[in-house]
Amino acid sequence: MARYTGPTSKIARKFGDPIFGPDKALEKKNYPPGQHGINKKRRKMSEYGLQLKEKQRAKYTYGILERQFANIFDKAQRSKGVTGEVLLQLLESRLDNVVYRLGIATSRAAARQLVTHRHIVVNGEVVNIPSFTLKPGDIIGVREKSKSLEVIQQALNGHRHNVSWLEWDANQLAGKFMSRPERDQIPETIKEQLIVELYSK
Repeated sequence: MARYTGPTSKIARKFGDPIFGPDKALEKKNYPPGQHGINKKRRKMSEYGLQLKEKQRAKYTYGILERQFANIFDKAQRSKGVTGEVLLQLLESRLDNVVYRLGIATSRAAARQLVTHRHIVVNGEVVNIPSFTLKPGDIIGVREKSKSLEVIQQALNGHRHNVSWLEWDANQLAGKFMSRPERDQIPETIKEQLIVELYSK
């Protein structure tokens, strides 16, 4: 399965945003990576550069490569509603993202691993496809044999369930996908309109 496996701190410093979660390297070096990152006078970025950077931010945040991202954008464009908002809703509806939002995993990368290793069930059936798109009403849970896994227990103990579009049952270790989130319910700082402008060229 293709995914980004390079250095995460370098990417976080590039965007000046902890897109992979809390990052001590970003806190210490809050400037772009590279030999001249701290001193280099950066030219004003072009409109295209800003749009491209925003697309890259979204790709890295959700752990998606180029072709897959383009397919999701195409689907968003063909759907009813504001394209940029629908794009983020589709990204948030991915199984790996929802596992992360529910607190079953500490990061999207960890959530993707739990899904591919068959620890997650949807409506009682094991689903091992991280990009699986959830529908309102779907129940996402931890497989019975996996409920005692230390990595899952640690993630749940350190997580507060405050996502309004998801419902969590701590006794069953399962959550319900209530609805696709509205834009103001998505905490990511992605400027989705720039991505739409980029693909509209």
